[in-house]
Amino acid sequence: MTGERVRVIVVDDHTVMRAGVVALLGTGTGTGTGIEIVGEAGDGRAALELVARYDPDVALVDLRMPVLDGVATTAEIVARHPRTRVLILTTYDTDAEIERGVEAGAIGYLLKDTSREQLVDAIHAAARGETVLAPRVAERLVARMRQPAQAPLTARETDVLNAVADGLTNAEIGRRLVIAEATVKTHLLRLFAKLDVNDRTRAVVVAMERGVLRRCP
Repeated sequence: MTGERVRVIVVDDHTVMRAGVVALLGTGTGTGTGIEIVGEAGDGRAALELVARYDPDVALVDLRMPVLDGVATTAEIVARHPRTRVLILTTYDTDAEIERGVEAGAIGYLLKDTSREQLVDAIHAAARGETVLAPRVAERLVARMRQPAQAPLTARETDVLNAVADGLTNAEIGRRLVIAEATVKTHLLRLFAKLDVNDRTRAVVVAMERGVLRRCP
């Protein structure tokens, strides 16, 4: 860090949200935050350029962004500039999003309803190399770790689930995958059991939350 001030870049594709975060942190003289905003970016690629140029202590990164999303941006920063700590600040708190962010190397995961005081404290903690998690995020991670290991879907079960997500009927799925309709039903029953759901819609939702099924926006 430079002196006692933590040098930060703010990365968010929403201009108003980005400006709000900068205003919330208040980096002027006498604000007492001990934080200096050295750059702002609206997408992950621009964020990487800022990190290379300014070598910030902390990158405050949103998850959903164009060009390069928050997970990919986090992974790139961690790989290329390990001194810069990545602190995710987002509205998304599903298990899949949290796990992807943490696995990419983020030192912390905060939600956008975080208070100014909590955000300031989290940035300083991240700069010191301490892990920072929003209470709701920490609860979800602990609950997930306590769950018994779940059997993974087979390749064929994943194919069936993708077809369900495409809105196909059992007969249409059978034609697409060149299998009998009865076989489709068997695969559905098995993947329902593995996902602990009772219907097709819930199966798709749960699979996406767990990162088992990823759909292009």
